[in-house]
Amino acid sequence: MEKQITSWFSPSLNKDMPIATYGHYGFALLMIPTAGADYLEYERFQLIQELLPFINSGKLKVYSIDSINKESWMNNEMLPEHKAIRQNQFNNYVFNEVVPFIRNTSSNDTFIFTCGASLGALHAMNLFLKRPDLLNGTISMSGVYDLTEYTKGFWDEQVYYNSPMHYIPNLTDPWYLDKIRSSNHIHIYSGSGEFEAPEANRAFSQVLWNKGIWHDLDIWGNDIRHDWPTWRSMLPYILHHKF
Repeated sequence: MEKQITSWFSPSLNKDMPIATYGHYGFALLMIPTAGADYLEYERFQLIQELLPFINSGKLKVYSIDSINKESWMNNEMLPEHKAIRQNQFNNYVFNEVVPFIRNTSSNDTFIFTCGASLGALHAMNLFLKRPDLLNGTISMSGVYDLTEYTKGFWDEQVYYNSPMHYIPNLTDPWYLDKIRSSNHIHIYSGSGEFEAPEANRAFSQVLWNKGIWHDLDIWGNDIRHDWPTWRSMLPYILHHKF
């Protein structure tokens, strides 16, 4: 397996941002870390190892980026308004820097699917829904799609516009809706075990259906908990059976 680590100074975030790339060919899987973790988290917890058959066969190429959650929603020392600003800067980093990097290291025609677990699932879903012209779909595992789960009671316009559970019900622009609806790869997976939130996933699924957005919802059993063994099973299953 080819592995490369690249870093550049991000104008959007005003800091160096590394990205790990695994593989040589295939569609792009853009992986966003969980909670306060970093760009090597998926490798550390052996999820990249589980993806080796797909990577080595040229089915996909993985791009794993750093998070800024410790500089936003996970930072209890920041003013909530600044957390929201940092969230939007992260979005701009992905749209204006990471997507062009993927294009330059693959092709202009390469499909890009976001992917994440836990808080990374919310980011993965939000990024796709906000820019379905740049991104082709998402794999979101064990997520909650209501950003107020992380804002400690803070609410403003920017929280609204980064909380899919809130802004999708009011989305009426056909430009966005048509592009979102055209995706064949909106995958929402959750367990029903410890620390999982299956009802939150079902509720968000209903929001999507109400907008005529096709998606793949799969809720696994009570033995499936919010932890790495779950995601090491889920992601290969989704890639094998759905792509």
